[in-house]
Amino acid sequence: MTTETDIWAHLDALAKPKRSLGKLEELAARIARIQKTLEPVVRPRRLVLFAADHGVVASGVSAWSPEVTALMVRTIVAGRSASAALAGTHRCDLRIVDVGVSTSLDDLCASNFTQARVAHGTRDLSKEPAMTADEFDAAWNVGVREAQAAIENGYKVLIAGEMGIGNTTAAACLTSLLAEVSAEQATGRGAGADDVILRIKKEIVAEASAKARKILRQDTRKAIASVAGFEMAAMAGFFAESARHDVVVLIDGYVATAAALIAATLQSDTAACMVASHLSSEPGHGSALAALGLRPLLDWNMRLGEGTGALIALPLLDSAVSLLRDVASLDGLGVPRED
Repeated sequence: MTTETDIWAHLDALAKPKRSLGKLEELAARIARIQKTLEPVVRPRRLVLFAADHGVVASGVSAWSPEVTALMVRTIVAGRSASAALAGTHRCDLRIVDVGVSTSLDDLCASNFTQARVAHGTRDLSKEPAMTADEFDAAWNVGVREAQAAIENGYKVLIAGEMGIGNTTAAACLTSLLAEVSAEQATGRGAGADDVILRIKKEIVAEASAKARKILRQDTRKAIASVAGFEMAAMAGFFAESARHDVVVLIDGYVATAAALIAATLQSDTAACMVASHLSSEPGHGSALAALGLRPLLDWNMRLGEGTGALIALPLLDSAVSLLRDVASLDGLGVPRED
């Protein structure tokens, strides 16, 4: 079995000054640690994008209407979204899963699209629990099945993306609940909320997360389900199952990180297989990453979601792996090692 000592001994023996590639070497070591080999691979890779609507949008937390979720799913399926363009550029397979979109997508017959709808969107978390524990389990299992299928087909890096108007409200609730930060700190503007919407959003996050916190110790799944989204529960199952098989899990932005918090809360050691792609402009994202013990690769002020930040970080994974696999050793070149 490849140990931490083995990994750093290998990196330090390469034809370069010791630790001269800084964070790239740290990334290479993390990938080697996850895959338990000095010859890791990061191809093929797959992005599974889970889509669902959020009932809380009816309470005024978003500048966008719920219909945009379905519209964007159609755009992604057609290959015209930012996520589709980036996936193509970085040779990453892309699948879209409808786990809870309220608008009918029954006419979509694309090979990269599937329906596994738990319900037609969550309930309004500002008025009642967003979903039941059984619905949460159903969504979680959708993600588990997607991870299993990807692993069976040989994918070495997995990304979960999301599409769901209103999901930064759910992400803020989960971050407040599971990373133990205030609603003020956890709540941002999402997809362009103005000051009025932001005030409403913060009030709802504060109230909903406080209610969930009261039952967190007695029934963790029920507490999480009360403020989560179907796509986030599916992402959490996807992450947890991927980690069980030592697959590199590349985490996207705020919503994906909130789902990672769910996975890490319900299945210990899940975060050990995660790599954080970037720090988004959402104020709670840094706290969510810190709770997972993850340091982001990029800080580019991105907040689109859809897995786009993770896709942009893929070349860094390629570079890290090439360092481990393709660089000659000093011994092999006959060069004396530095003291």
